[in-house]
Amino acid sequence: MDSGAPALLLLSLLCLPRCAVGCPAACRCYSATVECGALRLRVIPPGIPPGTQTLFLQDNSIARLEPGVLAPLASLRRLYLHNNSLRALEPGAFRAQSRLLELALTGNRLRGLRVGAFSGLAQLRVLYLAGNQLVQLLDFTFLHLQRLQELHLQENSIELLEDQALAGLSSLALLDLSRNQLGTISREALQPLASLQVLRLTENPWRCDCRLLSFRDKKITCAEPPRLALQNLLDVSGSSLICIPPSVHVEPLEVTANLGEDLRVACQASGYPQPLVTWRKVAQPRGGPLRAQAQPEGGVPGPGGLGASDTGSGMLFLTNITLAHAGKYECEASNAGGAARVPFQLLVNLSRQQQLAPAPPPVAGPVSHEPLPEAGSMAFRALGLATQTAIAAAIALLALTALLLATMICRRRRRRKKAPGPPGEGALFVNDYSDGPCTFAQLEEFRDERGHEMFVIDRSKPLFAEGPAEAGEGTAAGPAQGLPLQPPAAYEIHC
Repeated sequence: MDSGAPALLLLSLLCLPRCAVGCPAACRCYSATVECGALRLRVIPPGIPPGTQTLFLQDNSIARLEPGVLAPLASLRRLYLHNNSLRALEPGAFRAQSRLLELALTGNRLRGLRVGAFSGLAQLRVLYLAGNQLVQLLDFTFLHLQRLQELHLQENSIELLEDQALAGLSSLALLDLSRNQLGTISREALQPLASLQVLRLTENPWRCDCRLLSFRDKKITCAEPPRLALQNLLDVSGSSLICIPPSVHVEPLEVTANLGEDLRVACQASGYPQPLVTWRKVAQPRGGPLRAQAQPEGGVPGPGGLGASDTGSGMLFLTNITLAHAGKYECEASNAGGAARVPFQLLVNLSRQQQLAPAPPPVAGPVSHEPLPEAGSMAFRALGLATQTAIAAAIALLALTALLLATMICRRRRRRKKAPGPPGEGALFVNDYSDGPCTFAQLEEFRDERGHEMFVIDRSKPLFAEGPAEAGEGTAAGPAQGLPLQPPAAYEIHC
């Protein structure tokens, strides 16, 4: 055997673990570290050795962590995914990384964090979430990170930090909330942070009121109210940090609605800071009527008597009212100064249900002449808004059609009156007659079947009417004695 063969065999055995595992294309692999940064990757590359402890994937275009893509990498200690295009984290995305100590998600496009997104990271110590687009942190978002020591949330757009958002972070020592859009923060939200040492709250539009009394030792610059704008909270006296408890007004306090109708009830609340308005349906005792949830935007009843908050209009909006909507409601307004509640009662009219019940079969007997319900009656008002609108539109259309027909009839009558009649109708005729003259005494009036009048000469009558009997004998026999005889002409008159 050649003397160089054992050395070659030994070199092959030393290289066997790495050569068998391999390394993703274009990545660099050494020891337990894999570097795949700035390679324009859109997904996590396949072929990463299962024993990898440090994985660099920064400065790529990864938009989503596919389910199970990190499952083979159970030995990871550090994962760097900063400066990518991640928009969301699916619950359980890091379930297999129980040994992970550091996770960098800075500079992505995360808009929200779902509950359970960090489940499985029981050993995580440092979490970077800075430079994303987070708007609010919901309750129990970080519940599974009991050993987390640093949480970096700066340079987001966080406006709301719910009271239980930081629950479970009992080991947290550093919390960075600087350069967000926080206007206030409650002491209850920080209560779970038993080990907190560093809290950064700078460069937020803080509303300096009674809720910030416990943060006067922090570097905070006031943005509201205007009288305290641009002042450092350290320089503001405690008496200037005031809150005005809310007052609530609901009018009316009781409404009766018909089945199928829509209902809007306004709850007006005032106070400083602006109160949070919540409508809820008061739960009925067991065995009582069906409970329904009142929603500020919507109209379908939901299970239970839970409330729905509305920080805007304070409007309770119920659509297509049913029996399940009936009952007692409560409008609550709350702020840092306290809370106020006003009850509201909703009654449901059953008239529509009775109206829609099947009619009994007709029976022999006298016909009822009772008038039908008018538009303002209970039966009409029990109809839904859409049905009432359709009926009113149909009535208006019928009235318009009748008006048009009447107009057409009048126009036709006027045209008939103005149209010329048969030839000779309405004209005056003068005719010469060779059989002698005539007078009005010889004319007789006639009327035809169309109502037209005419005068016809009757030659059997004398030319002049006879005078009265008592006229004197010496008196002229008639007016014809002094009349000169006219040419033999007769007149036939048509009117």
